[in-house]
Amino acid sequence: MTRARLIGIAAAVVLAALAFQAGEYGTLDWLKLRSQLGAERRAVRDLDRQLDSLQRLARALETDPAAQERAAREQFGMIRRGELLYRLVPRVETGDESAIAGERLPVTSFPLPPPR
Repeated sequence: MTRARLIGIAAAVVLAALAFQAGEYGTLDWLKLRSQLGAERRAVRDLDRQLDSLQRLARALETDPAAQERAAREQFGMIRRGELLYRLVPRVETGDESAIAGERLPVTSFPLPPPR
């Protein structure tokens, strides 16, 4: 093989490598974008599931009395007449008995039943 032929083969290999990798959107950029596209599609799928779940919850809160009562009890601490509400608050060991979960709350707290 002549020296000119070796230089020609080397130049062809370099040009092929540049064509494969170089440019505004090289092969590595394309592979990176392809993996990002897969991640975004998974995120959209997760958000679709979350949206569907929230729509079902909203529909239930609009139409289902049991769901409305459950939400009122869980989120707002509402109780029925004659019931007592007990709130169990985890105790944080800080040495101060009144410091519960980082807030200053009474140690025992529950509403009294309405007068009859």
